[in-house]
Amino acid sequence: MTAPSHSDRAGSFNAAAAQYAANRPSYPPALFDAIEELAARPLTGARVIDIGAGTGIATVLLHQRGAEVLAVEPGDGMAAQFRHAHPDIPIVRGNGNTLPLATASADFLTYAQAWHWTDPARSVPEALRVLRPGGALALWWNTTPLDIPWHAAQARRIERSFGIHPAVEQNGSGARAAQTDPTGELDFIRRKVRWSRRVPVDTHLANIGSHSIFLVHGTEASTAFLNEEKQLLLTAFPDGFIEETYDVDLLVATTP
Repeated sequence: MTAPSHSDRAGSFNAAAAQYAANRPSYPPALFDAIEELAARPLTGARVIDIGAGTGIATVLLHQRGAEVLAVEPGDGMAAQFRHAHPDIPIVRGNGNTLPLATASADFLTYAQAWHWTDPARSVPEALRVLRPGGALALWWNTTPLDIPWHAAQARRIERSFGIHPAVEQNGSGARAAQTDPTGELDFIRRKVRWSRRVPVDTHLANIGSHSIFLVHGTEASTAFLNEEKQLLLTAFPDGFIEETYDVDLLVATTP
């Protein structure tokens, strides 16, 4: 099978928006504490643009934090799911490479699990254009720590079947983002926040199955892997529940 393209993977979520919304992990309050600390300004009352908002997992938390939030999302399916679930939060269509926003109009630009879908040669200048002086660009990813044995074993199984694993790929995303600023004007500060959630095995499998590497390989290959994975996990976790652990990889840079 030909390796899926970056654009194929970026667009793969639209057909699985409901699965994504129902099963993907959220983010802990400590993440937003860290964003405020590194940006040296509160989210409460701030004008925040959440880009690549998807189904609104991060957008809702920013809204609950007291921010005035606008979501930006390129995908038809994801935007439709967002509007259905969060009719009180405004959303516009667009992406980080060409933001449909006025110059100097935002205090924060946030990218939750989304910066790696942009072209930093375009998205960095756009961020600098849209942010107000002293504004903050915050990028983050829920990554799976491979120092936990069962996570590491699962990562090896996924890599054997698909040639790549979301956790391994994401664990490098933050570093690449920090190093990719063609303007030289952003100085990222990095922070890791560990947290966990306890979920049924089926929720865990639906979560990992909502990653683009599974979606682009087709239903047959993904279903076969996930069915086998379920039997392995139920052997390891006979009560049917799993403690998923995450390291949120956070990068924050403030504008001049």
